[in-house]
Amino acid sequence: MIGLGRFGGSLARELVVRGSDVLGVDSDPERVQRYADELTHSAVADTTNRDALEQLGIPEFRHAVVSIGTDLESSILTTSLLADFEIANIWAKATSRQHGRILERVGAHHVVLPEHDMGERVAHLVTGRMLDYIEFEEDYAMVKTLAPPAIIGSPLAESGIRSKYGITVVAIKHPGEDFTHAALDTVVRDGDILIAAGRSTQVELFADLT
Repeated sequence: MIGLGRFGGSLARELVVRGSDVLGVDSDPERVQRYADELTHSAVADTTNRDALEQLGIPEFRHAVVSIGTDLESSILTTSLLADFEIANIWAKATSRQHGRILERVGAHHVVLPEHDMGERVAHLVTGRMLDYIEFEEDYAMVKTLAPPAIIGSPLAESGIRSKYGITVVAIKHPGEDFTHAALDTVVRDGDILIAAGRSTQVELFADLT
C-alpha cells in the first residue's frame, strides 16, 4: 500500500483484517508511525525512487495499490515504476478522470476514483427511489429497490420485466426472510426487496416504478 492517507490507511487496515500481509509505505513518518502497529510491515520511503522501491522488495509483490493523494506527479511516477517491475495487479487512486486515464496509460490495471464514485452512488440514493446502487461500468449497474406495485402478485416469468424494462432480477428478499436467488417462478410479494441488474438507464427507470 503506497500512500497511507485516509483512503490508503483505511484500505490497508481492512486488508489486514481480511488476512492479507500488507506493507504500508509513505513519505510522511507520522503516517507510517500511525499504522505501524496495525500493518504487517511499514516503511518511510520516496516511492518515486526506483532504488528505494527495490530495497523494500516491492518488485516481488503481486499486488500493489497506489493511494497517493494530491501529488499527481508522485502518483504517476510511482505507478509507472510499479509497471516497470511488472507487478501483476496494480490499483491506483485517481483524483479526476484525466488523472485516471494517465494512470492507465502508465500501467495501472485498475483505477479508483473514491470521491467521484461515492458521490455518484449517494446521488442515486438521495432520491429515495433506491436502497443501494452499484455501477460496474459506465453503462451497467445493479440496484437494490422495493418491488414496484406493477409486478406484485406475479411470478417473475409472467411479469415481463426483462422484455419491458431490459433488466434481470437476480435476487429477492421477502419480508422477514433472507435474500435468495430469484427464479422464473418466484412470486413477487408486497414489501419484497429486489436486486436487479442491467444497463444503468434501465435499472434507474425500473427503480422509478416504486
